[in-house]
Amino acid sequence: MTSTSTPLTLPVLPLDDEVVLPGMVVPLDLSDSEVRAAVEAAQAAARTTPGKPRVLLVPRIDGTYANTGVLGTVEQVGRLADGDPGALIRGRGRVRIGAGTTGPGAALWVEGTRVDESVPEPLPGQVAELVKEYKALATAWLRKRGAWQVVDRVQAIDDVSALADNSGYSPFLTTDQKVELLETTDPVARLKLATQQLRDHLAEQDVAESIAKDVQEGVDKQQREFLLRRQLEAVRKELRELNGEQEGEESDDYRARVEAADLPEKVREAALKEVDKLERSSDQSPEGSWIRTWLDTVLEMPWNERTEDAYDIQGAQTVLDAEHSGLQDVKERITEYLAVRKRRTDRGLGVVGGRRGGAVLALVGPPGVGKTSLGESVAHAMGRKFVRVALGGVRDEAEIRGHRRTYVGALPGRIVRAIKEAGSMNPVVLLDEIDKVGSDFRGDPAAALLEVLDPAQNHTFRDHYLEVELDLSDVVFLATANVLEAIPEALADRMEIVRLDGYTEDEKVVIARDHLLPRQLERAGLDKDEVAIDEGALRKLAGEYTREAGVRNLERSIARLLRKVAAQHELGERELPFTVWDEDLRSLIGRPHHVPESAQDPAERRTSVPGVATGLAVTGAGGDVLYVEASLADPETGAAGLTLTGQLGDVMKESAQIALSFLRSRGAELELPVGDLKDRGVHIHFPAGAVPKDGPSAGVTMTTALASLLSGRLVRTDVAMTGEVSLTGRVLPIGGVKQKLLAAHRAGVTTVIIPKRNEPDLDDVPAEVLDKLDVHAVTDVRQVLELALAPATADATPEVPVAA
Repeated sequence: MTSTSTPLTLPVLPLDDEVVLPGMVVPLDLSDSEVRAAVEAAQAAARTTPGKPRVLLVPRIDGTYANTGVLGTVEQVGRLADGDPGALIRGRGRVRIGAGTTGPGAALWVEGTRVDESVPEPLPGQVAELVKEYKALATAWLRKRGAWQVVDRVQAIDDVSALADNSGYSPFLTTDQKVELLETTDPVARLKLATQQLRDHLAEQDVAESIAKDVQEGVDKQQREFLLRRQLEAVRKELRELNGEQEGEESDDYRARVEAADLPEKVREAALKEVDKLERSSDQSPEGSWIRTWLDTVLEMPWNERTEDAYDIQGAQTVLDAEHSGLQDVKERITEYLAVRKRRTDRGLGVVGGRRGGAVLALVGPPGVGKTSLGESVAHAMGRKFVRVALGGVRDEAEIRGHRRTYVGALPGRIVRAIKEAGSMNPVVLLDEIDKVGSDFRGDPAAALLEVLDPAQNHTFRDHYLEVELDLSDVVFLATANVLEAIPEALADRMEIVRLDGYTEDEKVVIARDHLLPRQLERAGLDKDEVAIDEGALRKLAGEYTREAGVRNLERSIARLLRKVAAQHELGERELPFTVWDEDLRSLIGRPHHVPESAQDPAERRTSVPGVATGLAVTGAGGDVLYVEASLADPETGAAGLTLTGQLGDVMKESAQIALSFLRSRGAELELPVGDLKDRGVHIHFPAGAVPKDGPSAGVTMTTALASLLSGRLVRTDVAMTGEVSLTGRVLPIGGVKQKLLAAHRAGVTTVIIPKRNEPDLDDVPAEVLDKLDVHAVTDVRQVLELALAPATADATPEVPVAA
């Protein structure tokens, strides 16, 4: 901005630590000599010039005058509200102060020049936005103070300079801030400065209000909590007086409980330390509730409670035989464990090196074979308490080892809770579905089980919540799993694996007769004298209505059968007592779901065309029969190469490549037309395409299917096979022989081909199954083809199925 050339000569009215901006109207006390001298000098000068008396309002900070002052006119001289003489002065505009001069009266006179504060019209866009922002901020501040009339006055100001100077009324501005506004001669820059000062003040005010609100809420909460606690203490006191109890502190009660409890020495020391902390903590402290919960948990633990083992070995074996048929491996292992425990106890070796003789067994097998119920039988045979811990779907490591006490709602882990639930330190703990444990960002529960299931470490197991040593060496841990491969290797190494490979048909009939039928009769509300099921009907239920490794579906079929009979009796359609024969099954529960291939019409069998072979596989549900189909594409389509379908894994895909490569290289020796394999596409399909399949044991089956396809010779219906094949035609060993032979037996297969090196595994197969199977152990694919392919008829010509 520029100053005008016309000089002004004005008396100086000093303002100590005060600033007046143009547009402001301020009352001044005339009792001050300097103020009175300036006003009187201005009045004397006004007598010779037209207009009101004029003075120069100059801020004086610590005795130093500012460089810029404000031209003020004396509007009125009279008395102030308190009766003292005063003058009302209005600020008119900024004046840049020059040199001092002489004038009438006792006042100090100076020369000055007016500052041009005009803003060009119309206002630029940025300036208009600035005006709008300042008015909005000023309106918000004034509304908080309830100054509604001032809001209208501020909104009516359109001049940029006047709007910026209006902030001089703001009581929150310091003297330095007002001087800065006064000396900023550019109206736009001055408005920006005023806007920033107002914005900063509103932000500070919001923070101050928020802090004040939080403080007030905290004070109210503390007062309310204090009042409620005093009321609670008064209620407790009245209840104690009504019950005739002696008044005492809660911490004293915990101290007495800890001292009276039968705790191990280290646990007692830890508990007394926590009681000391409880005595020092206030009632309002959250730590007090944590300590009380921890003490309650420690005092509820059965630290020195143990059940006496039943060392009647023959009695335990009788209990196991009565409650479970078959499962000889598990029964023998439990009997061995009890026998060793008995001998150690008789010789005073119950505790060696701080450890007792616990056991960790993993029962691995398909669903429905009795793994979970076997845990209860083991506890019954040993005379111990039984606790089941379901681990399926557990993904939090704290579920096993517990949470730290600092967390809200912290709890001990499932192992500690199982011990507390059992009420003894030597229960039988069944860790059910241990192969279904998962892991995520909360940790790996399977890794937390490593210490629990390690007989060399679990006598000093430390839960994160308890933080005291817990002896688990006397606990019998039984883990159940469907798939051994799903258990981490380090965890499986700490357990003794006992496989339950399923039941034979004879065992299923015995289980159904002795266990399932009595239980379902009771659930159906029938007596054993009212409904009986013939053994032939049970055998048909096990063989044709259910085909599984376990007996769960067999029990469902029996339950359905009994419900049908009960409903017919209530409707008056059937008289009791009634015996169900095998010919009655179809009318009661419908047709069979699993008919053996050997029982079907020869033209309807899967192997009634070349290129189809029967294999054996192991799934999570036990052994199963697997069919392999092969076909060749029409040479005119030009679709060469190998196509595989049926949701196959990488290992099974590689087995198919090996089978095809073997036939291409050695097919001429086997008198097979291998030329078709070079020019035509080969398609191998495994039915039940929705079920994922993997593993190398289908190698010989795929080789046989391709050989059958090329030679036109059918694969024998009564033959099933398993084994890995190599590029040289060797048959390599595989796993799951017992489960596969049981599946072949259930499917009505009479001849099974297995690798020669798996021959020792036949010792695990029940004798009644081996008696009904013709098992051939082979070393080379040529032996497989000689056994599996039916002889070619003299007049038959190979008919190779062609894929469309």
